Amino acid sequence: MAAATLTPPTEQARVLAALKSRPRREHEASFFFWDPAFGSASVKVLPGEYYVDDQELAITTTLGSCVAACLHDRTAGVGGMNHFMLPDAGDPSAGGRFGAFAMELLINELLKRGARRGALEAKIFGGGQVMKSLAGTLIGEKNVSFVKQFLAQERIPIVGSDVLDIYPRKVCLFPRSGKALCRRLPPAQIGQTVEQESRYRAELQKQSSSGGGAVELF
Repeated sequence: MAAATLTPPTEQARVLAALKSRPRREHEASFFFWDPAFGSASVKVLPGEYYVDDQELAITTTLGSCVAACLHDRTAGVGGMNHFMLPDAGDPSAGGRFGAFAMELLINELLKRGARRGALEAKIFGGGQVMKSLAGTLIGEKNVSFVKQFLAQERIPIVGSDVLDIYPRKVCLFPRSGKALCRRLPPAQIGQTVEQESRYRAELQKQSSSGGGAVELF
């Protein structure tokens, strides 16, 4: 790992500038930054987003009851991550916040980048019970069950996972190599994750009530 520095070296600065200037696709993550811990350019995937690349940058996200699927084709050297909050809306127009559409977004972009469907491998993370107000809803369990069933139907093997329990998680994927890191966050950091998911859940509810399609918030 490169030595940690607060500012990116010249080459990494060029990589960051190129990433930030690239046109953004719908639902594609766009928050790029320099991560001194990894010594590389990084992109943060927020709820409802995905990101795919063949560079050895760091794709990161933070999860509570949400789930992130990391898919990788080791031969093509391309990988990506999504982040979804609910299993399925039954409506493709609902966007990447729902698992079924989030998975299709991720797979389709990987195929565009040269991955082969039959060569994809998966690592899945999240589904923690971190919001006391949702303790009886089993939303994390439903998200994990959905992604496992989806991957089984698509014949994409799960080669690694850290799911369920009560912990929020920070996940990092290096898309070229497919290496994924997962860190369970301490109790002191639970509040920030819960706040993020609460804001996103409120946004979904607002969209639903304004005629944006039925949203089952469990």
